[in-house]
Amino acid sequence: MLTGRELSRFRKQLLGWFREFQRDLPWRRTRDPYRIWLSEIMLQQTRVAAVIPYYERILEKFPDVSALAEAPQEDVLRLWSGLGYYSRARNLQAAAKEIVSKHHGKFPQELQDALALPGIGRYTAGAILSIARGAKLAVLDGNVARVLARLGAVRGDLRESRRWGSLQKTADGLLDPKSPGEWNQAVMELGATVCTPRAPQCFLCPVAKFCRARKLGIAERLPEKRKKRETQDVTIAAAIFLDSHGHTILLPPPRTKRAHAQGKELAPLVSNLWHFPAMEVRKDPSRELQRHLATLFPKLSSRSLVLEPLPKARHAVTYRNVTLLPFRVSVAQLPDHAGAKIVLIADVCTPASHAVSSLTRKFARAALLRKQSLATSA
Repeated sequence: MLTGRELSRFRKQLLGWFREFQRDLPWRRTRDPYRIWLSEIMLQQTRVAAVIPYYERILEKFPDVSALAEAPQEDVLRLWSGLGYYSRARNLQAAAKEIVSKHHGKFPQELQDALALPGIGRYTAGAILSIARGAKLAVLDGNVARVLARLGAVRGDLRESRRWGSLQKTADGLLDPKSPGEWNQAVMELGATVCTPRAPQCFLCPVAKFCRARKLGIAERLPEKRKKRETQDVTIAAAIFLDSHGHTILLPPPRTKRAHAQGKELAPLVSNLWHFPAMEVRKDPSRELQRHLATLFPKLSSRSLVLEPLPKARHAVTYRNVTLLPFRVSVAQLPDHAGAKIVLIADVCTPASHAVSSLTRKFARAALLRKQSLATSA
């Protein structure tokens, strides 16, 4: 732990570097808690470059917390479509409703009130309150933990509860009380752009002389790798019904127990959003999908259906490696299903047109490419 003059120099050099070299990001041009909160939620496990266009689109549609709270969830999920981790969007709107109903439309000023909101943890609350309100709260996320681990040459699994608690105490001790929000952003920026997971750029680091891992020559080996969860292989087959006008059918979010029973892996993989008739398959994808369609559409003669296999695709979700097996089903009339909706296949491929996951969009692209290929050959 740095103290006295050494700590003062450390703070001065890091803040000086940040003020000169920080990235120009849209959420850094404001102290509006709503906009900072939105950015922090969107940046969880997502790259900055991917977040910016979503951030701008959502703000255009929902410029304040009241607009977000009052919006149909379908609209929120549609604008979030493609960003992933959809529980973030659902929690974001649930928190917005609480802010409107319990806090008069203002983001809470007290830490405990912020922590009581859906989707708000210690890091997120600290980031919002320090940046927007100037609260003296040090944040600790993966980027900050990596910086601190290298500064102190901390070994072992950083997420182990005692070690994480120790890192939080270190972050608290380093926090500049005069500029807590700016300080937190500076440490996060250092981890994101210089003290990166692989090949840290120590020669560009403004606080390299304070780094114990650099002195020991082990900066690239820290933090030590965590034991990863064993990867699971999953195969999902989907039927993309298409009529002569390019319309297809999407089923409603599979939130019921029955939907889970029809395909245990389906609900989390489609993020509880609109999706094609699909299921996890084991041995014979075509036959298993035929049986599934007969259950979904009892009035439809599954024997008369021709399932045209399309090129398979790959998809990854956390610890799952997913093989996608799309089947095109050409029909004169789309089947009926309670709660389903009829849409253009081209629209399913377009971001923000419908509340669908990237997995569903990959299925749609396969069918659309085949449709275009057939049209060209004709």
